[in-house]
Parts: sequence; structure tokens; C-alpha cells
Amino acid sequence: MGRGGVPLHARTRPGARPPEPASAEPRGAGPGKHCWVRAPVDAGPTRPGLLLEWRKDASGRWEGRVVYAAELRPGVWATVEEWLAADLLSTA
Repeated sequence: MGRGGVPLHARTRPGARPPEPASAEPRGAGPGKHCWVRAPVDAGPTRPGLLLEWRKDASGRWEGRVVYAAELRPGVWATVEEWLAADLLSTA
């Protein structure tokens, strides 16, 4: 190791148990759910997003508020937050 210390694999205590695996829905995880954005604002391919909430528009159709990354210019990315029709989103 860098300073002649004890290697990481030798730092565990005999009989120590590994931590319990995290559950699929950790407590306090927040309202966000992973989703796929099928029509990103930059007209790129389907990409992952975070669905924050649902609402019905004036005509009664469902929309989701999502956050995802979009390419503004080649190699320049930004975070986008927008309301998208439910048919433009799919579960991850």
C-alpha cells in the first residue's frame, strides 16, 4: 500500500459480518422513480430519467414531470426538467 500500511483486505475483524444488503425501496428514498424518456428535447435516443410526479393536463391525459440529461451542443450536456405526456415515458 502507499505508506506501508495494512492492506484493505486485512483490515476486517475476525468474525465480522458484511453489512445487510439495502432493500429495493430504502426508507426515505424520496418520490423519484427511474424511467425512460423516449422523446428527449434534443431529439436524441431514449435515455434514462427520473420521474418526480404525475398530473392530468386540461384534457384529462396524464403527464409526468421528469429530469434527465440532454445534449445542448456536441459534447455539452445540461439537466432538463419538463412535463411529458405519459406515452413518451416508460418504466425502467
